[in-house]
Amino acid sequence: MTGIVQRVTTLFRIKANKALDKAEDPREVLDHSYEQQLRMLQRVRRGVADVATSRKRVELQLSRLQQSTDKLRGQAERALAAGREDLAREALTRRTAVAGQITDLEAEHTVLKEQEDKLTVAAQRLEGKVDAFRTRKETIKAGYTAAEARTRITEAVTGIGEEMGDVGLAVQRAQDKTEQLQARAGALDELIASGALDDATQPAGRDDIQAELERVTAGQDVELELARMKEQLPTGSVPKVVEAGDEERPGQEKEP
Repeated sequence: MTGIVQRVTTLFRIKANKALDKAEDPREVLDHSYEQQLRMLQRVRRGVADVATSRKRVELQLSRLQQSTDKLRGQAERALAAGREDLAREALTRRTAVAGQITDLEAEHTVLKEQEDKLTVAAQRLEGKVDAFRTRKETIKAGYTAAEARTRITEAVTGIGEEMGDVGLAVQRAQDKTEQLQARAGALDELIASGALDDATQPAGRDDIQAELERVTAGQDVELELARMKEQLPTGSVPKVVEAGDEERPGQEKEP
């Protein structure tokens, strides 16, 4: 039982693969692959844009922190000038914390810039590969279309295509049927002539003996009609009928 199921499964796969191979159009497959590569390129470009956005946000934060350090330094100087050493110390303490944040953001900015550069190079390479694939795709599609058209034309000319094959089979069937009908008609004519079959178009009760008698009678009627026509002709206008034994011999004179 297991062997039968396995054979049926294998046969089904073979039939399915054959059907899919027949239905598959290489041009559609190439177009689909090109679309997939375009989607991949778009994802890479979005990644580059996201990293660049993050880098830009870090730069903005660095700019604000740098302005904050300048402001705190100025406040510390003014507080010290006013005799408020405690305020000056607080301002410098905050400035030190901000400087630490600036150092961390500068390191993050460096990492983001490196990632952005790598993604930009990868996007450029991928874009070049996609463009090259598009050119090759169009070349292959053009060659496939030309080969397909040439094959169809050749099949049409040689008559081995499905459409022309159907036409050829129809013509052959019509020719065979015509020959069969011609042979049947000839056989029926021979059977009627031999008396094996009766002619349904003749009156009822008509047979071959009657047909022969009618033929003889028709011949006699023709002879009688010829005799009557000869009698009606003027005298001397009817040529003398030369019998077979009365032919003139060489050197023999005609009787007066």
